[in-house]
Amino acid sequence: MLSTSCYLRTWERFVSEGVLDSNRLNKRIMESWYRCKKDQVNPYLNKGKHILTNESLEIQREKNSFLLEVASPQLSRMDKSIKESGMMALLVDPDGYVLSLSGNEKILNEAGKINFVEGVRWTEGEVGTNAIGTALKTGEAVMIQGTEHYSIASHKWSCSAKPILNEDGKILGVLDISCPVEYFHPSMLGMVANLTYTIEQEMGVRSYKKELALTQHSIELAETYPDLPFIVCNQKEMIISASKQVRKKIPQSLGMALAELLNHGYRIVKENPLPSKEDNRISGKCIFLSENYGHKTIFPASFRSEVFDFKGERGISESFQNTLHKVKLVAPAEANVYIHGETGVGKELIAMAIHENGSRKNSPFVTINCGAIPKDLMESELFGYVDGAFTGAKRQGHKGKFEQANGGTIFLDEIGEIPLAMQVALLRVLQERKIVPIGGTKSISLDIRIITATHRNLEELVNEGSFRKDLYYRLNVYPIHVPPLRDRIEDIPYIVNYLCSKNKWNIPLTEELFNLLKDYNWPGNIRELQNVLQRLTILLAEGPLDYVNVLNSMPSQPVTRHEDFPPFEEGNKKGFKENELTIREKIQRDLMLEALQKSRGNVTAAAKLMDIPRSTFYKRLHKYGL
Repeated sequence: MLSTSCYLRTWERFVSEGVLDSNRLNKRIMESWYRCKKDQVNPYLNKGKHILTNESLEIQREKNSFLLEVASPQLSRMDKSIKESGMMALLVDPDGYVLSLSGNEKILNEAGKINFVEGVRWTEGEVGTNAIGTALKTGEAVMIQGTEHYSIASHKWSCSAKPILNEDGKILGVLDISCPVEYFHPSMLGMVANLTYTIEQEMGVRSYKKELALTQHSIELAETYPDLPFIVCNQKEMIISASKQVRKKIPQSLGMALAELLNHGYRIVKENPLPSKEDNRISGKCIFLSENYGHKTIFPASFRSEVFDFKGERGISESFQNTLHKVKLVAPAEANVYIHGETGVGKELIAMAIHENGSRKNSPFVTINCGAIPKDLMESELFGYVDGAFTGAKRQGHKGKFEQANGGTIFLDEIGEIPLAMQVALLRVLQERKIVPIGGTKSISLDIRIITATHRNLEELVNEGSFRKDLYYRLNVYPIHVPPLRDRIEDIPYIVNYLCSKNKWNIPLTEELFNLLKDYNWPGNIRELQNVLQRLTILLAEGPLDYVNVLNSMPSQPVTRHEDFPPFEEGNKKGFKENELTIREKIQRDLMLEALQKSRGNVTAAAKLMDIPRSTFYKRLHKYGL
């Protein structure tokens, strides 16, 4: 107890005066305290503050399904001894979210008092110096006891954690064993180290088996399609096998990065994910190539895409392949689907894929952006009106979107923007499958599939009272998450190739460009990537570009919602010339034009589409001379 009280005095002096005697504290913990001080972490925080909803936690678990699958049996094996020792074990993802938690029931109850629960984010930035967050920050094993923790929430706990690394040294997660300080045992860190080692070994074995399976796949493909140029890549986009034609042209192709191969004059014209025979997870990809941009290779019937029609680029990332797998499962069914994901990830493409791979594919697919319709026009847009329903109504009346989609599918994008009064009407449509146009007396029966989407968290809107719970449960029959681009970085070369080919953009696709694109955070997702590529096409017309200078001028984080431009002054109406705008400003202006086009010039609706205040939108209109 003497060392604990000594540390307590050390901690009190540091948080109040910023003074620290380096002899009193371990070097790694001291460095962490300084980081916490600099980042203004609250040392008096008494519990975790950021806990995922059940829906968001499931998404996070799905993203880290491989980690859970390999680690869970090892944790189960140690479960009895962990419980008997008065401890608990936590598996944490690279973002710091607790994916699973098991152990002594009494200890779990104590942990719940500080929100040390499944779904909580336990990083340095959230709760200060702690074994999980500091292990993630340093990439090293760490043990932190009592008042070595920066925030008081963990002062009564002893925690040991070690990162779980893949064969390339990338952190896949963290394993932590924690207990109250009175149950501390010196073997805790050794136990964590042994478990982590076992998990890493098992991951290595599975990766090796996948590589062997991919090699076998490539041998079979070479025998079946001897005249087609193709390569087989693993999930790291490294070429592990290539057809005779490719090897003849590029003898060093094996072990080469896909991005580098594409710089040798090849184009991707067809790709097929290769699932593992053991667990059906995507282990790699077979990519068919062409040296002639205008030449269409004739592929065997077994490799045609009629089995599953998707208009976009699939890529090879496990996160997006899981999304497409869900689409394949639900497409033949008639269930309502709720698609959630950030702005710009391609939710409409997912909705279209559900429609086109289902029984209604030859019937209408009608899409409507609920955030772009003024509230007073929403009812007439959705349900239509009869002749003479109101002043200015068309003489022959107007078919609403539901009636237009009858027999097919209606896609209600940005469903979270529907006002409460319309939510009641929509709920009635879902229950009765009938609508009555404005001014009409006769109901119209509907045979329709409903798909909804939003970038907002509907569960939070329900808790706030701005979205009806009964409607949420009606719509959320089968949720599908579309991952942001930053969670599928390995897909960027594929998406870039696809967009350049589709739009006939002649951009030299170098490894340097791909690396720069992969390093960016992509707050605007695929829509932003498309805008950047279009901008590069325009700038390349003026001559060669330094990609580093151009792309480094892009913002590294999403644009915040504060007023980030000064007020427009009446005496400064000259506007900006094209060459006076930065890349960020050009992209921002293009997004505004796109939003205005979608909202038919309605500034309020356009500002909602961009998720910024209307006042900010007006200031930018003036700034860019629009």
